Amino acid sequence: MNRQIHQVTVLVVIMILALSASVTSVQGLARPALWQSSSEYGTLTSDPRNARTVFAEFGSDRGQIMVGETAIADSVPIDDAYAFQRTYPGGELYAPLTGYFSTSSASMTGLEQAENSVLSGDDPSLFSSRVKALVTGSTQQGGAVELTIDHEVQQAAWNALAGRRGSVVALDPSTGAVLAMVSSPSFDPNLLASHDSAAATQAWQTYDADPGKPLVNRAISGDLYPPGSTFKVLTVAAAMRAGMVAPDTQVEAPDTLTLPGTNHTLSNYAGESCGSGTVSLAYAFAESCNTPFAQLAIDVGDERLSQEASAWGFDTDLSIPLRVTPSVYPSNSSAAETAMAGIGQASVRATPLMMAMVAATIANDGDQMQPYLVAQTLDSDLNVVATTSPSVLRTPVDSSTAQTLSQLMQQAVSEGTGTTAQVAGVTVAGKTGTSETGSDEGGPVTWFIGFAGTDISKPSIALAVVLDGGEQTASTGTGGSEAGPIAASVIDAAVDQ
Repeated sequence: MNRQIHQVTVLVVIMILALSASVTSVQGLARPALWQSSSEYGTLTSDPRNARTVFAEFGSDRGQIMVGETAIADSVPIDDAYAFQRTYPGGELYAPLTGYFSTSSASMTGLEQAENSVLSGDDPSLFSSRVKALVTGSTQQGGAVELTIDHEVQQAAWNALAGRRGSVVALDPSTGAVLAMVSSPSFDPNLLASHDSAAATQAWQTYDADPGKPLVNRAISGDLYPPGSTFKVLTVAAAMRAGMVAPDTQVEAPDTLTLPGTNHTLSNYAGESCGSGTVSLAYAFAESCNTPFAQLAIDVGDERLSQEASAWGFDTDLSIPLRVTPSVYPSNSSAAETAMAGIGQASVRATPLMMAMVAATIANDGDQMQPYLVAQTLDSDLNVVATTSPSVLRTPVDSSTAQTLSQLMQQAVSEGTGTTAQVAGVTVAGKTGTSETGSDEGGPVTWFIGFAGTDISKPSIALAVVLDGGEQTASTGTGGSEAGPIAASVIDAAVDQ
């Protein structure tokens, strides 16, 4: 009899353990799989008729997204079926980062999606908080994430863009921390988070139909930009790696260059001459002359240029934890295409983040740091659970090459096309870029990338500024005239603290 009781007891224990494992698997491990990504939003993939599932997920006391001690996304109690309303005090300024949390479409975007496990309280790092809630019988609360963003720098970038279509990304070159990430135009996430389904749907349809694409974070995704002359930094790096040039190397700089195998002639910007026709590489870089750099790209060759772009992070996936669309160096089939790629035209495409990383790498003596947006993870009581440690992502160039590139970029700002980015009392290094859009209407895409600090040996900020072309830009607009002043405003805010 005792033997039978023992067997039944063992069977019951096994059944309880199996049930516990199953529940743990579904609730703890499989739960993230309930979410999937699409091109625009993450959507709950369980049966939409299961209202209880939707209410459980979207009716929770979700954690805060914070900049410093200020919440830019929060949850407040509300007297309806969901019990909590997601609010966005950060509004349009931070919408491309926070994304939105929508009950009407059971969807989320941006950091709401990327950090969902923390914000919902399901992350393994918050296990003790879940146990505490279970023991005390209290409602489970989500954890919080504190961002690396510097509000003053973010606000300065937003103000400087002044509603124009474009983006600004600023990094701490020594750590990779994202100090600012602005995309304009933006949107009001409060409208999309409304529990009024009709109002939220109407808001989304309005934003989705807007030709300015406010729902797209231009800093890291969407239609990527031709980098224009900012790519000349990589062309110089490739040529230096091959031992072909130094800053004082004399290069041919004709008014026009006939591209190999074509009848097409390339000229310098606005048909201008580049010095006397034979100039130093440093002069050609500072004045952003096209013909010598197109020829340099041909001489370097497409294979070396492609390898150089790859070494800096082109054609590579990246998460910060927002997913970043890879920048692209194309597969060129002719010397003419390579010449255009070498000056950042043709099919070369880059995100503002990628080009900010290029500038930050030079500022950091050749070490490219992993960019990151989340400084700390906190529990529901705002106690620190985890802190992000800076890490080197890759080292595209050695310290000597980085210092040479820095000197070239300092000259471009002190006496070349980047003088509009100068800031009193600050040493600024940079490179302008002006990229044709291929349209007969409006002006070009305009760029400025660079870094700065009161001590240039220890820059405190690296950044990229880009403005969409078209009707918002004059046909005579350049990176110096359009993007340079924006960079100066952002740099001024970053170092004046």
